[in-house]
Amino acid sequence: MDERQTRDRKAWEQDTLGPWQARTPEREPEFRTLSGIDLPVVADRGEWRSGAAALGYPGEYPFTRGIFPTMYRGRLWTMRQYAGFGTAEETNARFRFLLAQGQTGLSVAFDLPTQMGYDSDHPMAQGEVGKVGVAIDALDDMVRLFQDIPLDRVTTSMTINAPAAILLLMYAEAGRLQGVGGDRLGGTIQNDILKEYTARGTYILPPEASLRLVTDTFRYCKEHLPRFHTISISGYHIREAGATAPQEVAFTLANALAYVDAAVAAGLQIDEFAPRLSFFFNAQSDLFEEAAKFRAARRLWARRMQERGARDPRSTMLRFHAQTAGSALTAQQPLVNLPRVTLQALAAVLGGAQSLHTNGYDEALALPTESSALLALRTQQVIAYETGAADVVDPLGGSYHVERLTDRIEQEAEQYLSEIAALGGAVAAIEQGYVQRKIQDSAYHFQMDVEQGRRKVVGVNAFHSEADEKTPLQRIPPEIEANQRRRVEELRARRDQGAVQRALDAVERTAQGSENLLPVLRQAIAAQATLGEMVGRLTDVFGRYRPKDVL
Repeated sequence: MDERQTRDRKAWEQDTLGPWQARTPEREPEFRTLSGIDLPVVADRGEWRSGAAALGYPGEYPFTRGIFPTMYRGRLWTMRQYAGFGTAEETNARFRFLLAQGQTGLSVAFDLPTQMGYDSDHPMAQGEVGKVGVAIDALDDMVRLFQDIPLDRVTTSMTINAPAAILLLMYAEAGRLQGVGGDRLGGTIQNDILKEYTARGTYILPPEASLRLVTDTFRYCKEHLPRFHTISISGYHIREAGATAPQEVAFTLANALAYVDAAVAAGLQIDEFAPRLSFFFNAQSDLFEEAAKFRAARRLWARRMQERGARDPRSTMLRFHAQTAGSALTAQQPLVNLPRVTLQALAAVLGGAQSLHTNGYDEALALPTESSALLALRTQQVIAYETGAADVVDPLGGSYHVERLTDRIEQEAEQYLSEIAALGGAVAAIEQGYVQRKIQDSAYHFQMDVEQGRRKVVGVNAFHSEADEKTPLQRIPPEIEANQRRRVEELRARRDQGAVQRALDAVERTAQGSENLLPVLRQAIAAQATLGEMVGRLTDVFGRYRPKDVL
């Protein structure tokens, strides 16, 4: 060992680094990650709390290094580009285009009225139909959405929460009409209602009724849709709202544990449903912090599930989809979003994602065009086939810097989880405004860092450009809404109104009791009841949730 390596670390920093740091006055004297974790000039073994002996191997508990022994050598992550706009036919065309270009899974974006349980002809839907996703009012729309797409050969993820059970049943019925039984359908529904109360806002029913629908879905899918992931617990929207990386991990896992506890309280055995749980995380631009975040999340989840009595190893594996950060995209110099998205996607791959969506560079301005969506897909393909990032499992494992960050994120997330447990769990913490306050505080501090120049954002508060970039934008024509409203009216005119009313009455009666809601919702869908009509009967029983002023 040479003389420099044997010196006291502080002396080395003072003697060797001091003069160099003095030469870079334009850089901040304190270096921190995107989440505010302090960074040493160089990481070493002494700052790695757990140590190499505790690191373990991929595919082994607690899965720090990945949930499968060979990871991407055995199978690449699913390239699942998020898409949805206008009518079912338009979104279907985008799906088929992306599949033809090498996409390996589908991901559906629904418009705001669908997310909120309103039909396209409802007054609350005015001006929003087809704008941020595809409009789905009834079974016919779902059938059109997947026309000529063999549902037994592709998996589908649906970003839907409050009415998730209804959209899942529509998807299953569309599969049945294709001749594909529920045992052959695979995919994921987000179905994560708790984060809606803290970070996103597309809730419908109060928390207790929403949790009932979640656990009813667990039960139903165990029997009828065994290959479907029944929930994708989302940290993505928590991070988009302003949370730090440790907060994203902690608040997501707290919500997940609330779902687990609710399912167990409803009589389900943990190993009956836990293997079908999945997660959805954000991939931000701080490459090493993000890779470490995913590793820490796996480790924390494995331990929490083992503590709750999980015996099936699959119940302790944290499977996750990642999406690059929408909040990091800038309307200024939109082409600069290309390297941002690339690095964020690389962080997700280095962190061991099971599926990935990469944002289009134009999404700060509008929905992605076909060309920007294709370029986003090609970004994933370049990472997969040209960079070597997928050739070795956990290539960052053992890095002092990454292991130190993994430990730090785990420690901070543990502290948040302890505080949430002391408040009575995730639901109680949400009702008391704890989670909302923490997210808002973090968002405020980050914004202050940007506005005061401590955090540089290229094109926003640094490196401005006077060049007028012409970015072609995806536009939703106004006739989309009129056409969709007309379809709803035509559906109501031709269906058997008596059958619809009987089916909706059954939904309301079941909601008043304790039986599983999904079988009667399935019957209502088959009778051509609309989404808004089914949600209306549920709100007649449970009411629409109105948040208290807890902040």
